[in-house]
Amino acid sequence: MRETLHKPPSFPALVQEFFTEYLVAQRALSAQTVACYRDSITLFLRFAAPHLGKTPTSMHLADITSELILKFLNHLEHERRNSVRSRNLRLTALRAFLKFAARRDVTALHTIERAMAVPMKRFERPLLGHLTRPEMLAVLGQPGSDWTSQRDHLLLAMLYNTGARVSEIVGVRVVDVVLDGSACVHLHGKGRRERSVPLWKSTVLEVRAWLRLNAQLRGDAALIPNRDGHAMTRCNVAQRLALAVGRAAHDQPSLMGKHVSPHTLRHTTAMHLLQSGVPFNVIALWLGHESMNTTHRYVEANLAMKEKALARLEEPDTTLRRFRASDALLKFLQGL
Repeated sequence: MRETLHKPPSFPALVQEFFTEYLVAQRALSAQTVACYRDSITLFLRFAAPHLGKTPTSMHLADITSELILKFLNHLEHERRNSVRSRNLRLTALRAFLKFAARRDVTALHTIERAMAVPMKRFERPLLGHLTRPEMLAVLGQPGSDWTSQRDHLLLAMLYNTGARVSEIVGVRVVDVVLDGSACVHLHGKGRRERSVPLWKSTVLEVRAWLRLNAQLRGDAALIPNRDGHAMTRCNVAQRLALAVGRAAHDQPSLMGKHVSPHTLRHTTAMHLLQSGVPFNVIALWLGHESMNTTHRYVEANLAMKEKALARLEEPDTTLRRFRASDALLKFLQGL
């Protein structure tokens, strides 16, 4: 008896299954990751539809060629003005979908293999920006007497103490803070990873004073809320930091030429830990780094540590002579 050939799923069915069954049910990715993949696929479909002369629902898997993906990536860089990092992030989402689809529609395997060969684009990693100790202390300043000033001071003190991402700090609830015994705060990081970070005595005292001032904050309430009692937003945090930096620039003029974001404070914490002699693995745990390579970037940015290491190496007593190429090919190479 002849075996029945299974018809491969349609393109819309593959997209739906990728999100509902694969990303959510099987891999259990976070809502933020799923949203990132959703935005990437949406951008690609909106770009591909007019180029193919088809609606997204009438597309086929074989329509996703390497040529179409390259056009889409060029569109992101040159027309949407996306960074190379954002471009690579969109390509990662497309690759994940194609890898999933290849296992369910073998008829398009050849096209998918070519599409998967589109490479990530390399880019220069900028040096990590951070604040010096005097600059950081100037940004922190002293808390005022009003509610907003005390809230903002606690916000900046927590960012500096913990080295937390802004998404982590605005997500801290009252129940996440342990003030008795070994004081710490439990942070909910990327990819559902959680970690505990110790608190300075000064931070503990400030949190206690803040909770006495705001007796209604308890349990699952945001520790550092906005005026409405809800968790602060990224934009709100960036605005409050910008105001603090503007005030601090009067005492520390070097701040005027720096772009200081909430993530700059995270880099500052890491750099100050490194300069204090804290080992790499401890800093990686402190910041919630998945890879030690990320932590090593702070060594690359720390010129003072490099100069200290160089001072331990005795300089050679060398008389320099001018190099002269002895061959036409060598002269050509030397002139490049």
